[in-house]
Amino acid sequence: MDQLLDPVKAAMAGELRLLDPAVRSSADLLAQLLHPEFTEIGASGRLWTRSEIIVSLVEDSRKSTEPIKATDMAGRLLAPGVVHLTYVSDNGGRRARRSSVWLWTEEGWRAYFHQGTLASD
Repeated sequence: MDQLLDPVKAAMAGELRLLDPAVRSSADLLAQLLHPEFTEIGASGRLWTRSEIIVSLVEDSRKSTEPIKATDMAGRLLAPGVVHLTYVSDNGGRRARRSSVWLWTEEGWRAYFHQGTLASD
């Protein structure tokens, strides 16, 4: 499938890969999915750089191998090569509303920005 023909599905596939314990435990696999300028505002409110989030995810993967569940995932093509995703994550009962921006690059689809906000409902 040509990734540009269905960019929303391609970005969703990338997002789901980022939730996969096998990917989260590998700095190399994470680096393939995160844009060089990636930033994240975590559910805690902390601002993360690409290198910080890679180290943190790999460290966290040693504590838990339970997959993070994603529900209500939706996406929208904002412009050619730019996709916005939203979904709800459940990480062992800790629920958060999530938002990601994915960009098409020469290397394929990469997450450029991500934000999580703890869900109260």
